Amino acid sequence: MNVCLVTAEYPPQAGGVGDYTRELARALQRRGAAVEVLTGSGPAPDDAAGPVMPLRRVRGWDWRAWADLGRALGELQPQVVHIQYQAAAYGMHPAINLWPRWAGRRRRVVVTFHDLRVPYLFPKAGPLRFRAVLAMARSAARAIVTNEEDQAVLAPLVARPPALIPIGSNIHPAPPAGYDRTAWRARLGVAEHETVLAYFGFLSDSKGGEELVRALATLRRRGLPVSLWLVGAQVGASDPTQTAYLVRVQHLIAELELEPHVRWTGFLAPAEVSANLLAADLCVLPYRDGVSFRRGSLMAALAHGLPVVSTTPRRPLAEVADGGNMALVPPGDAEALAAHLEALIADPAARRRLSEGARRLAAAFDWDAIAARTLEVYDALV
Repeated sequence: MNVCLVTAEYPPQAGGVGDYTRELARALQRRGAAVEVLTGSGPAPDDAAGPVMPLRRVRGWDWRAWADLGRALGELQPQVVHIQYQAAAYGMHPAINLWPRWAGRRRRVVVTFHDLRVPYLFPKAGPLRFRAVLAMARSAARAIVTNEEDQAVLAPLVARPPALIPIGSNIHPAPPAGYDRTAWRARLGVAEHETVLAYFGFLSDSKGGEELVRALATLRRRGLPVSLWLVGAQVGASDPTQTAYLVRVQHLIAELELEPHVRWTGFLAPAEVSANLLAADLCVLPYRDGVSFRRGSLMAALAHGLPVVSTTPRRPLAEVADGGNMALVPPGDAEALAAHLEALIADPAARRRLSEGARRLAAAFDWDAIAARTLEVYDALV
């Protein structure tokens, strides 16, 4: 199988879609596929991008992309073109949405929709953006969604139900050589009986950063020795709305006088991200729209066996066992979040149960299995 993955971001650019594309490319290669990655301008590739080095042939994701894609694909001649789509990554320009209709007569185009939601632009922009997403799904040879919520939305609106293929963790449990958890915590100033809460991923309005900060303040007021690590880059390269939300969270931390108890790691190499996650005691991901398997940050926490505290999903997820493989609280409720965290801090057995359940759940999102299911979609078209 000869496939070209098209993505608006790719490592070393920070972004979940780019990380996903890298992991999928690696897994497809392991299963014998010939893979090229076609993307736009960005930082010079480094070892983080390998073994599939991107071809940066697209000058921008406006209408120029049509000509750039045509030239590059004319040279590569892939059997399948597989677009990794998330609206903000493409600057919310409709060119990529309409390209499959134009190219479909010559190319087998598959689209993975990483998120059907689109960032807020202005009042009433949402329906316009969704129509562009729907046009893309209808004109593609096959659509793929990453979670059951998006499948339920898209399936009634397209002629052929989208394939459901989940994402996996883009951060593997692989800390630096010689890693020692106790020494790592001590080097970062963690006291012997201190509880470290970890948040991983970019901050955005849908991820509940303000609830997390308010819960930390409540725990500190109750005398608990708790700190918060915000692991990784603060905002992504493709969504300008994240910067405004970051400022809100920073102001709230200052207002509640929590600066001494909050550590921002900034962008880290994957091995250092892994080390920080392994050094934490709990991972707190209070998504305002409910926990979902479309979240790469969640997948990374599960892969590291962290006890995860998140929020009740909008639609029941058969794989999620509250109290078994993650703990759930109502979205948007900082007091409930603080109460649940306090109970888990006092109950090591419950934390161990969540940790063991997280590892079992993570096994269902193996990259080789994801690649195999993706190849089945390609094979059916070819």
